[in-house]
Amino acid sequence: MKIRRVLATAVALAVTTPTALLTVSPAYADAKPTAQTQEKQSKPTIEELKEAAAEAQKAYDKAVEAEAAGRVEVDKALDDLSEVDGTHPLAVASAAARQAAKDAAAAKTAADQAVTEAKAALGVLDETATEEERNAAETALSEAEATATTAATTKTAADAAAAEAREKLDDARVAAVRAYGVLQKAVEDALAVKAAADAALAKAIKEAEEGEEGEEGGDCEPELDLTSKVTGLPDKLVAGTSTDFSLRVTNGSDRHMDKVLTFVSIHATDKSGLKDTEKFFRLQWSTKSAPKWQNADADDYIDGVGALKPGAHADVKLRLTLDKATPAGNGVAFFAADFFNEDGSCGGAPDLDMYEFDVKAAGSKPGKTEDVKPSTTPRPGNTGTTPQGSASGTPASTGTNGSLAATGSSSATTPIALAGGAAVLLGAAAVFVARRRKTGSDA
Repeated sequence: MKIRRVLATAVALAVTTPTALLTVSPAYADAKPTAQTQEKQSKPTIEELKEAAAEAQKAYDKAVEAEAAGRVEVDKALDDLSEVDGTHPLAVASAAARQAAKDAAAAKTAADQAVTEAKAALGVLDETATEEERNAAETALSEAEATATTAATTKTAADAAAAEAREKLDDARVAAVRAYGVLQKAVEDALAVKAAADAALAKAIKEAEEGEEGEEGGDCEPELDLTSKVTGLPDKLVAGTSTDFSLRVTNGSDRHMDKVLTFVSIHATDKSGLKDTEKFFRLQWSTKSAPKWQNADADDYIDGVGALKPGAHADVKLRLTLDKATPAGNGVAFFAADFFNEDGSCGGAPDLDMYEFDVKAAGSKPGKTEDVKPSTTPRPGNTGTTPQGSASGTPASTGTNGSLAATGSSSATTPIALAGGAAVLLGAAAVFVARRRKTGSDA
């Protein structure tokens, strides 16, 4: 059962739109939803992924070869299209048109100079000049002006022809570069496909090695006698302060547990219940075997408990620090425990205990710290009365056996339960299930 993918979808929906939670919750009524079955049926095998990765590698290699050959061709094309000594017909035509424009410009300059000189010659004639001399000067000027007009027209046409030839040459150069750009883009696309194929293969191999469903020891089984009890967690936390409390994990079963992990996850929002504020929280822990305070990791698991004999217990000290900038709002804390044995067997508390608390602005009065008793944890598939959560710190439980237990509410239900609480609850429970499966396979 591809539980990770389904849960990831649920988390995304829960985080982005709490209302969407109502549309995805029914999917958890069955331990094997249709979407999961279809996904399993359509999932490619490792051999198929290897074949796809090999084909992607071949396509990439061919694209690289084509790009290298294209580079040679584009360099040659640009040389042939050179305006200086290019041998391409367009380069030759452009050079000729450019030279014609230069010749036309020179002819126009000479014609304009002739007009200037003819005007000067006519202007120096005095009263002693004969009519024949005056007529000759006027005729020379007229002819010079006609020649200048023709030269100007010729120059205009030559300039236009040179510009047109230059444009055609430039278009050819751009086309050559664009053709090479297509080859470069083909390499980029082939590399992206290759990377995706390699990543899919690597992921499939890793999942096969990990065994998402605990292939070596089978599915982890519920262990109702592995309990975790919280003491000292107040119903109000104040920004800018640290709160110390503890978690006792007890192995009430008759089996030895080689490795016990505790799960502690803190979620919070502002008063609207829509804006996550967990970034302002820092959770630290210490145990008898690891007395130095350590920051909780990104997986929300604490591995300092170690092994537990039947009837034994271990205490985990917890410290929750709120930044001074923490917005006032509401929060929830989830607690559970799991065990993993060397023979591959695993299990743990089938439900998450949830404690709600208020977040107060810096300088506010801290809340009460009296101990609270956890609600009865329902067995997997239990359809009886579901424990209720409240703002006073009483825990609620959420099932992790393929369906989510409903959470009730009291008259003091906080805004996080009304607006974002359901979303946070689903998201945290989903992440918890996925992580406990992964950790079990790594144990």
